[in-house]
Amino acid sequence: MQMKVGIIGSGIGALASAIELKKLGLDVTVFEANAVIGGKIVEQHLNGFRFDMGPSVFTEPELMQTLLTRLDPNANFPYRELPESCRYFFNDGQQVVLPVHKHEVVQTLKDHFGEDASKSKAYLNKMEANYRAIYPVFIEISLHRWKHLVGFPLWTALKRLFKYGLHLTMNQQNRQFFKNPKTVQIFDRMATYNGSSPYLAPAMLNIISQLEFNEGPAMPEGGMVQITRRAHQLAAQHDVKFHTNERVLEILHQNSTIHGLKTTKGSYDFDLVVSNMDIHYTYERLLPSVKSPRFLLKQEKSSSAVVFYWGISRAFPALGVHNIFFTEDYQAEFKAIFESKTLHPDPTVYVHISSKVETADAPAGKENWFVMVNAPINVGQDWDAEIQLLRARILEKLSKALNTDIEPLIEVEQINEPRLIDARYSGKQGSIYGNASNNAFAAFLRHPNFSKKLKGLYFAGVTVHPGGGIPLAINSAKIVARCVQEDYPSLRNKA
Repeated sequence: MQMKVGIIGSGIGALASAIELKKLGLDVTVFEANAVIGGKIVEQHLNGFRFDMGPSVFTEPELMQTLLTRLDPNANFPYRELPESCRYFFNDGQQVVLPVHKHEVVQTLKDHFGEDASKSKAYLNKMEANYRAIYPVFIEISLHRWKHLVGFPLWTALKRLFKYGLHLTMNQQNRQFFKNPKTVQIFDRMATYNGSSPYLAPAMLNIISQLEFNEGPAMPEGGMVQITRRAHQLAAQHDVKFHTNERVLEILHQNSTIHGLKTTKGSYDFDLVVSNMDIHYTYERLLPSVKSPRFLLKQEKSSSAVVFYWGISRAFPALGVHNIFFTEDYQAEFKAIFESKTLHPDPTVYVHISSKVETADAPAGKENWFVMVNAPINVGQDWDAEIQLLRARILEKLSKALNTDIEPLIEVEQINEPRLIDARYSGKQGSIYGNASNNAFAAFLRHPNFSKKLKGLYFAGVTVHPGGGIPLAINSAKIVARCVQEDYPSLRNKA
């Protein structure tokens, strides 16, 4: 009899899990509490403007291509590579367009920040080598099963043990290589890709620079929403069943074995369950009688965000797809986010404009601005007042940098913030990535992709191993599928 799988949530981790498990010949059903499939990777249309509501940075596009060909060898995932990683704006008026690929990055850092070319090249080479060594061990396999770790990839990673800067933070390592504080700030920013602080996160996470600078970001044709849309379409074409507007209320189990799900519309029998829900809420809401791994779950949570979606009535040639308007005091901003749980008075502002390459995303001569500030998790702040003040500060900052009064140009507006992230996407307290990586052992303090207490229960998505971001969520699904095959011998010859 065909084994039945129930998947909780429909983010990219869930959809990738559905595809991987369908490839194994399993009967797969996905449950989504909201009306639209996609988790955080969904879109919104407002008066002629289209907005990607969630993630805006797309790296390692080959992972999407590989995922889709799991079910359809002829599947194609069209995207365009971007010629620049980001445009940076500093409070003193300096503006820098940072291209991609080593030689161009090294030259730009030399020309604009006076960095030593040999040191910059050494840094980028080091991050590439670290990335190549770490990827097969910390990202593609489970750290919680010895059989995954044994072999050549582990030995290769261990040989570079003293090159990862294990005793350093990201900021400390970056200051060793770069002399200009602005360069350090640019490389420190990589910590925000998983909701952490560069002053606390381990230097190993500087490998994110490999994707941002050496390889560079891409843009799916049709916008970020195509990541989940294409995965959903392919899964549905191969008989994966989808239930929208149906929230899972409980994971059913007996005698330490999974046997189904209870939802707002009924109960279902399943042999396996994969939760793509925030790991904290998976235990708190869906497994009330199971003792949670308190040590893992009590780790500091990642940052949240406040996002303004603005339809802007004119175009700005000075802006690109990705733009950063830095704060003067980066360290104070991260202290505000993680220590005092407040919004810094001079926030770093990220502006994403997909209409720069996807012209249909905004009416002719106009732009769709995704304006984001990293924010603390919700601990009871007066968010209505905080957001009103933040909006004014952002407008002042952008207007000064662009020498234009921005507020009169806003035609449409929508807001996302920690309370809504919690309510819509079940991110505990508005946390985007579950636990932060603000300590040296962060890689080992994420929940494994399988339950050690309940047979048949697995976990995917950005709040479990290997971590936050679209590429890591896709890899989490691959790890789930491998664990399932190991746990059920009848599936071992299927791939």
